[in-house]
Amino acid sequence: MSKCISAAALALAFGLSAGVAHGNEENQVSDPHQWLEGVEDEKALAWVKAQNARAEAELAATPAFRTLESELLAIYDSDDKIPGVYKQGEWYYNFWKDKQNPRGLWRRTTLEEYRKPRPQWEVLIDLDALNQAEDENWVWHGADCLRPDYRRCLVALSRGGADADVTREFDLENKTWVEGGFFREEAKGALSWIDADTVYVYSDFGPGSLTESGYPRVVKRWRRGTPLTSATPVYEGKPDDMYIAAMHDHTPGFERDFVSRTLAFYNDELYLVGADGALAKVDAPNSANKGVHRQWLTLELREPWEVGGTTYPAGSLLAANFDAFMAGAREFEVLFEPTDTTSLAGSSWTRNHLVLNVLEDVKSKLWVLTPGDDGWARRPLAGLPEFGTVSASAVDDEESDALWLTVTDYLTPTTLMLGDAGPDAPAPEVLKTMPTFFDASKHVVEQHFATSKDGTRVPYFLVRPKEAKPDGRNPTLLYGYGGFEISLTPGYSGGVGKGWLEKGGTYAVANIRGGGEYGPRWHQAALKQNRHKAYEDFAAVAQDLIDRRITSPAHLGIRGGSNGGLLTGNMLVQYPELFGAVVIQVPLLDMRRYNKLLAGASWMAEYGNPDVPEEWDYIRTFSPYHLFDPANKYPPTILLTSTRDDRVHPGHARKMMSKMLESGQDVRYYENIEGGHGGAADNRQAAHMDALYLTFLWQQLAGEQGAPAP
Repeated sequence: MSKCISAAALALAFGLSAGVAHGNEENQVSDPHQWLEGVEDEKALAWVKAQNARAEAELAATPAFRTLESELLAIYDSDDKIPGVYKQGEWYYNFWKDKQNPRGLWRRTTLEEYRKPRPQWEVLIDLDALNQAEDENWVWHGADCLRPDYRRCLVALSRGGADADVTREFDLENKTWVEGGFFREEAKGALSWIDADTVYVYSDFGPGSLTESGYPRVVKRWRRGTPLTSATPVYEGKPDDMYIAAMHDHTPGFERDFVSRTLAFYNDELYLVGADGALAKVDAPNSANKGVHRQWLTLELREPWEVGGTTYPAGSLLAANFDAFMAGAREFEVLFEPTDTTSLAGSSWTRNHLVLNVLEDVKSKLWVLTPGDDGWARRPLAGLPEFGTVSASAVDDEESDALWLTVTDYLTPTTLMLGDAGPDAPAPEVLKTMPTFFDASKHVVEQHFATSKDGTRVPYFLVRPKEAKPDGRNPTLLYGYGGFEISLTPGYSGGVGKGWLEKGGTYAVANIRGGGEYGPRWHQAALKQNRHKAYEDFAAVAQDLIDRRITSPAHLGIRGGSNGGLLTGNMLVQYPELFGAVVIQVPLLDMRRYNKLLAGASWMAEYGNPDVPEEWDYIRTFSPYHLFDPANKYPPTILLTSTRDDRVHPGHARKMMSKMLESGQDVRYYENIEGGHGGAADNRQAAHMDALYLTFLWQQLAGEQGAPAP
């Protein structure tokens, strides 16, 4: 695995235990709905259960709902899904959920066995059996196994799907928990291996050990057999930092230790830990994504960087010899430089090559780069289809140039292939193909471009029935996100296909600013005081769908979750005339208090700090909770969230629902009691929640108010 340090990955990986949000007395007086922020408060939960019952009575009591829910569950539980695997030693590991194992199995097999249609698996941990034995509701959060023999693993388990989790040591040879082994109490954070008897621990050590965002502020080195209180401090960040972590690079011949200090999203410092414990900073821009692989340092720039007499543009990928860089040299090879239509979607090291995934107008192409005495050679990766979203990741970057390759699009089931980055490698071998979960023969995929308010060209994908008439009556679902430099590329979804497309619906995905479709510039164009540009982009896509007579406001619905829930919340209050139905999932909505609720403070680099008056002046312009006007009539709306979401506080959705109810809006609400930020803890819960929003949308957009249902 390439040792890439990602602030976003670190911050999104963990969360804080659910609880009553803190706030000052003035806020509690000024906001009569703030009592709903008491996550486990008895009165608040009674309110939640009453809203759930209303939503269930409206949406879940029909035979059509029960049919859709069972169809979705069959898809999510299907034994024919591709079991994604990762290699450790000679084994290939997978975590799997199905009807018989709703919480899941951690299991492994051999490559020879994996090639078979029905591989034989060795079960390592049965999470459902563990829950029954321990009277718990564990949700799998992953396992970190120690190289090179991979016998001991640090297993992370979450109660009900929360970001906060516990870490327990597991013996793969005996398939038992290690008695007296490493154990971390429930908190946001982790353990990571240094050697068989030593780990890094970054977690909640008591008062003052967490950042204001609720993430670890202190990292320590902990020896086996000693109490956690005796662990040796390695680094302590500041309270207003976001996340502190440490990791050991186990690559033979290149063993190194690093401390990562994340100040905010895409703002981090990386330190090399010396043999004496002293820290040496990797002196690259804080905004750059830093990666270390064997002798190489890679820097993916998010801002222009002038160094050594050369200015490298934002979005570039640079490579340098790591030891030479740490000694002061500033000689770089430019591995990628963006254009107006291209961006770097990702990169993956193999043993001898670096594979780049380049997006051109949100369509991907893979390139293989090979370092040599005369610089870096580059060539396209051969043998791949010319359509769809293509991605690559190393099978084992220490031992071979083997690659996992996936190809997918909105109508084509995902295919998994085993390839090789070498120049003389055979064509990739098809290992698995996802089954067809819906009839895609009647639809076609197109890409269009809308023009935003400031003239920016905004791409979007459209999946429509081939025979659809441009009469403005097609029930259409528009999806978006637009934040944290996350790109929305085409992918196969059995749930959307079965629950929307197969019924005759039209589906659109907007690649708005705030995302990463055109690299850092696309993301940075919608930060803080420019946040409105993401919403203008989304509204422009909606208007383009209407202008093309693909649909009309009465037949156009929207959906978004998390930051996408903030997006659809703003569409609700700022552009209500464009939509006939709005789905808001696990959302941010109260932007006055978001930085005081759970992990909210970690997103201030994206949205701004509402406690600074001049920043609140622009934040209030995209705070749906404050823009809501009870005198207005808004489109039919459903809000969905989770009690156990300890990343985005469920109080956002609860309080917005309460406001909308008070003013007599057409609104319904469903809160899953488990589920974490993903909304659901198992396939059954996921099928139920997806069936709720899909039923709601079809009723609103394709019933009496909309086009006749097929």
